[in-house]
Amino acid sequence: MKARILIVEDEEPLTMLLRYNLEAEGFEVDAVGHGDEAEVRLKESLPDLVLLDWMLPGLSGIELCRRLRARPETDRLPIIMLTARGEESERLRGLDTGADDYIVKPFSVPELVARVQALLRRTRPERVANMLSAGDLELDRERRRVFRNGRELQLGPTEFRLLEFFMQSPGRVYSREQLLDGVWGRDIYIDERTVDVHIGRLRKILNRGRNSDPIRTVRGSGYSFDERFGKAVERAS
Repeated sequence: MKARILIVEDEEPLTMLLRYNLEAEGFEVDAVGHGDEAEVRLKESLPDLVLLDWMLPGLSGIELCRRLRARPETDRLPIIMLTARGEESERLRGLDTGADDYIVKPFSVPELVARVQALLRRTRPERVANMLSAGDLELDRERRRVFRNGRELQLGPTEFRLLEFFMQSPGRVYSREQLLDGVWGRDIYIDERTVDVHIGRLRKILNRGRNSDPIRTVRGSGYSFDERFGKAVERAS
């Protein structure tokens, strides 16, 4: 799945430039122009990284950063601060508030993209890595191939996306609605029972032979990818 980036910037031309270049690098991009709107958006849905302007209408970027660091659900959210303030004291203030990185305007867009990728590699490696692995499963995003115990599995496009989504956050429980949003997208209407059908297909492919089942059904909640499965579990059985 694409890494999601939220741009919080009130200069529309700069927002458009950043969106174009980040989308060209394969990121999913959303943008807001006011600090208060960004705070609401971040309570509704968390991106993988925030590009946050220091000076914003309403709630300032520095105050928004402080509030995000005070909330348990966003205390580790990657944040890059964008600002025209280049003095060392101001850079230190931004970093002390909780920003992970700091870039001064005007800046090189390729440099900013490189910093985004570097920060995601440190904080969200599952979002940028070409290979995902768990237990005896390996998923190659670039070549769209999946292997179990070294044997290639033939997955359909939807089953591949579903497994990729699960493997990004092992152990997390997803409702059917969350799986629909994450795998099929919010703009497509599909009955929630479709999730059960594709989960069944994915399980059938993954569990051929005597392989352990990495997908766990959580009664009343949905499904999760059990990070404890794999070779060690199978040897013990």
